[in-house]
Amino acid sequence: MSTPRPMEPGPAPLDDQEDYPDPDLRESAPEPAPLTSHGPARVIAVANQKGGVGKTTSTINLGACLAEYGRRVLLVDFDPQGALSVGLGVQPHHLERTIHNLLIDAGTKIDEVIIPTKVPGMDLLPSNIDLSAAEVQLVSEVGREQALGRAIRPVLAQYDMVLVDCQPSLGLLTINALACAHSVLIPLECEYFSLRGVALLIDTIEKVRDRLNPQLEISGIVATMYDPRTVHTREVRTRVMEAFGDLVFDATINRTVRFPETTVAGEPITRWAPNSAGARAYRQLAREVILREAGGR
Repeated sequence: MSTPRPMEPGPAPLDDQEDYPDPDLRESAPEPAPLTSHGPARVIAVANQKGGVGKTTSTINLGACLAEYGRRVLLVDFDPQGALSVGLGVQPHHLERTIHNLLIDAGTKIDEVIIPTKVPGMDLLPSNIDLSAAEVQLVSEVGREQALGRAIRPVLAQYDMVLVDCQPSLGLLTINALACAHSVLIPLECEYFSLRGVALLIDTIEKVRDRLNPQLEISGIVATMYDPRTVHTREVRTRVMEAFGDLVFDATINRTVRFPETTVAGEPITRWAPNSAGARAYRQLAREVILREAGGR
C-alpha cells in the first residue's frame, strides 16, 4: 500500500500588505491642501450590485481617511442590513430613528437621525431592517427616485463629502442613491464574476444619467480583495485596467485579516491599525478621490 503524498500547504493568510509587496502597484495623488471652509458636499454613491465586494468596508475606511484630511464627511447607510452602522459600532435594532423614518415620515428632521461616530469630523445616517419596507412604500410616491436626495438636501452645506453605502442590488434604493449622487465609486473584487457584473452596473448608471441625473459620473473603480500571490487576482486586475483605463484608481485594497477585525471592533482601520498597509491604501484612495472630485466642483 502506497503512502499518500502530503498535501502542499496553501498560501498563508495575508496579515498585512507589507509582507507581500506588489511592484506593479502605483502611488499617486499628493497630500490634499487643508480646507478654509466646508460645503457644499459632493455626494458619492458606493455601489455594486454584487455582494461581498467591499462596499461597506470601503465606505467606512474611505470616509475615515477623508476625515483625516480635514473633510467633513457624512456616511449614509442605505442598506437594510445595516452593515455600515454595525461596522461603526452602532446597534441598528436599538435605534429609535433611522433613515427609514426620514424617507417615510415627513415630520422627521435629518438632524434628529444623524449620529456622530468615533471619528472626528465623520457622522452617520444609520439604517436597519425597517429600510426594506421603504422600497415598497415609495413605489406609489410621486418622485420616488428622488426621495433620498430630498432627505439629505438640508445638510449638504455642512459637509464636504457624503458617501452612500448602497445595497447589493439595482432596485429602487440604489436608483435613489444614483439619482442624487454626483459620482459613483465602484468597489470591484478581483474575481472573474465580479468583473462580468460591472457592465450591468455601468448600463444602469448610464440609464440614470439619461433619465434622472444628467450630472452623474463614474468617480472610479477600486480593486478590492486583491491577493498579489495568486495568478487569478493579478489577471483580473490586469483585465480591469485594460478595460477601464484611467477610471481605475491607483490604490488597490489587498485581502487582509485586518478588515474583519475592524468590523468586530466597530472602528475603521485607520483607528484600529493606523500604521497598517490597509490604512495606507485607503489613505491613498482618499487622496485620489479628493483629487478627482475637486474637478467636479
